[in-house]
Amino acid sequence: MNNILTLNNISNHIFDVLKIDYAVSDNAENPVGILVRSYDMHDYNLPESVLAVARAGAGVNNIPSAEYAEKGVVVFNTPGANADSVMELGVCALTMASRYFGGGVVWV
Repeated sequence: MNNILTLNNISNHIFDVLKIDYAVSDNAENPVGILVRSYDMHDYNLPESVLAVARAGAGVNNIPSAEYAEKGVVVFNTPGANADSVMELGVCALTMASRYFGGGVVWV
């Protein structure tokens, strides 16, 4: 069984993908991988068992990628994973702008 450590709250949909060979938790011992969203890993004491760090989102600015690469740890992200949410916010902003929502708020 491979342990995956989570440093932030991660959606339970991960269990649909990582079913059999992985145990995902926020207190995993000797993890082979780490799942992170916004946790700042620059001062984090990385366990020697870690082989990969996955950023649930776009960008890896909260992970010291160069330092981890020297240790042989693969760092990657999931760009586009939040594309639906961004689209929903965009459509909401367009709808609000077309209906002059700001004026209604001021009036109320």
